[in-house]
Amino acid sequence: MKRTIIIFILSFFLIDFVSSVNQWQKNELIKVSTNNQEMIFKVDGSGKVLFLYWGSIMNDATPFLEYKNKNFQLTDQTITPQLYQPYGGITYIEPALQLTHADGVITTELIFEKVEKISMNENIDHTVITLKDNVYPLYADILFKSYKKENIISQSVSVYHKEDGDIQINKIASTYIPLHANSYHLTYFYGSWGREMNIEEKKLTPGISVIESKRGVRNTQSTNPSFLLSLNGVSGEYSGDVYAGSLAWSGTYKITFECDETNALHIVGGINPFVSTYYIKANEKFTTPEMILSYSNEGRNKITHHFHDWARRYNIKHGDQIRPVVLNSWEGTYFDFDEKKILKMIDDAAILGIELFVLDDGWFGNKYPRNHDNAGLGDWQVNKKKLPRGIKYLAEYAHKKGLKFGIWIEPEMVNPKSELADNHPDWIVKSGNREKPTERTQWILDLSNPLVQKFVYKSVDNLLSESSHINYIKWDANRYVTNAGSEHLPKDRQSHFWIEYTKGLYNVYERLRAKYPELLMQQCSSGGGRIDFGALKYHDEFWTSDDTNPSHRIFIQHGTNIFYPSIATGAHVSANPNHQTGMYNSLKFRFDVAMSGRLGMELQPADITGSEYDFAKKAIENYKYIRNTVQMGDLYRLVSPYNDTGWSSLMYVSKDKKQAVLFVYNLKFQSPTAFFETQLKGLDTNKNYKIEELNAVENKNLFWGNLKSFTGDYLMKAGINVDLTEPFTSRVFLLEVE
Repeated sequence: MKRTIIIFILSFFLIDFVSSVNQWQKNELIKVSTNNQEMIFKVDGSGKVLFLYWGSIMNDATPFLEYKNKNFQLTDQTITPQLYQPYGGITYIEPALQLTHADGVITTELIFEKVEKISMNENIDHTVITLKDNVYPLYADILFKSYKKENIISQSVSVYHKEDGDIQINKIASTYIPLHANSYHLTYFYGSWGREMNIEEKKLTPGISVIESKRGVRNTQSTNPSFLLSLNGVSGEYSGDVYAGSLAWSGTYKITFECDETNALHIVGGINPFVSTYYIKANEKFTTPEMILSYSNEGRNKITHHFHDWARRYNIKHGDQIRPVVLNSWEGTYFDFDEKKILKMIDDAAILGIELFVLDDGWFGNKYPRNHDNAGLGDWQVNKKKLPRGIKYLAEYAHKKGLKFGIWIEPEMVNPKSELADNHPDWIVKSGNREKPTERTQWILDLSNPLVQKFVYKSVDNLLSESSHINYIKWDANRYVTNAGSEHLPKDRQSHFWIEYTKGLYNVYERLRAKYPELLMQQCSSGGGRIDFGALKYHDEFWTSDDTNPSHRIFIQHGTNIFYPSIATGAHVSANPNHQTGMYNSLKFRFDVAMSGRLGMELQPADITGSEYDFAKKAIENYKYIRNTVQMGDLYRLVSPYNDTGWSSLMYVSKDKKQAVLFVYNLKFQSPTAFFETQLKGLDTNKNYKIEELNAVENKNLFWGNLKSFTGDYLMKAGINVDLTEPFTSRVFLLEVE
């Protein structure tokens, strides 16, 4: 009887699984869908899978079964974009895949093999379309993950084969997207150290436009692997068709946008093929990173909602948990500290209302003490002179004061002046016998080497094992790769380095996450040098930029938060004058900007005195009251800092629409007769909202409507006006349903 029940139960689950797998039938469209968007493909008479559509859900897509592209012919065949375009056959565009077969043939032609659609749960579907070369036993699985509620589709590709010998992958993209419109405007993000995530929008012209990185580490410092694409005009915040993509990869990448002679656009994105030829044996599988995709017919602010909701739920650690207010020691002490100074900072932080203290660089090294950035990196033992009672004592002291404790580490790097460099020169990235150039007086450890991966893991594990009260790691990486090479990799596999380094890094992250699931981790790379969804899925947050000057941070955070949510955006109040720019700003302005992200402080608390101390303590209290809305709510960009008025504004609205927070900034001198005015977004039109100004200096509220109530309908149609004429000033308003 028991056996019969077990067989029945297994049969039930087998039937349920089989019913969730949709095998493609001839003359049937293949769809990849979320709640509000879909991609549509079909198999043509030759067996090729055609990419027909990406956009809003269609009520009736059956005309696509008869669809033919009449726009362009090459030789005697009509060209319609394929699902995944290789180099081979009749093609004229930048390919998504180019490889050399075991017999030396350099072309590939892919035809349909099968499709499977598996429902993982009520919100996620997996669709796998398997393609096969029409001559060789080579296969490509095109995997789509549909996140229905969040309106996100991720795409990755796996290639494997049964050929007689190795195949050589010269280029393999994560995605290929064809579009057709009258015109295209590309928005991308560029910068450098201290000025990350600047926004540039340009009209695409015939030919190829490229965003890419060849740096290996610190891969997003100059450009970010994210883009927006608007059709038939510049992108609007709340109107128009906008497509978006962000590559979840922390290594080299390349995304091309090619306008062909028919004015069709072809988007190809993935790992950069630059010196990255990769060889795989028979039955081995190579899988690309995911390209995260979304579409909106309501402008780019809706794209932001899609990415933020998806990231908090699926791609940030502890995305459902509120982030603590942080004090980081770096700009308060730099390398010049001892135990007494750190304990005093912890005491001061506790009184201010700080919830997490982070001990930054300078705590390690004995033979080569870390008193400057030229020594000690790689020697992860506590400096006994500075901290005679060790990290454990500091962590436990912080907890007794009511604070969590965190610590900085840069485990991918090594100083030439270190025990690690003395003992393991073979672990350092280098190109044969060529010079090993330093940057910031350091070298890079070869994470393609499993022994180095083991060392990096063990270094962090040993540190965390010091005390159960170490709650947070700030993981830094302060240089990029030059003269790439590995003593571990075979001489005919040196081109694997760029990929194997990133895979090795992810392997370390995965091991640490498995052992320390509750650990908070910040990704940092000279500021915003590693802000990508590949690394972010292992972390709770990122350090947005080393530039904490508020007038610059408004721009940096504006660009960053288009894709990456505020819950992960480290935003700190720093000292006067600012250590990066030398500029002076009021404490209020510094707080008002930092409170639009994950609030922290980057200074010596003892330097805040008098009325400013009272203001800081109250501002931290205010942030704790609004942070659930800032970190978990919907972001609405009201006025871009890139406009020429000098004003900038954004707001967050809680998911239940019961609370909202409005931030208004002024970046230049305004005429005494001028005033700021904007319509609000995202409120409940039928509710009354009481408005209260927060962070008012000396309790002087300058808003005429302070503590008054307005309907959501009024605020979204008539808006709000504010007297804000002095440069580098700001206002913060709390809106709550009565």
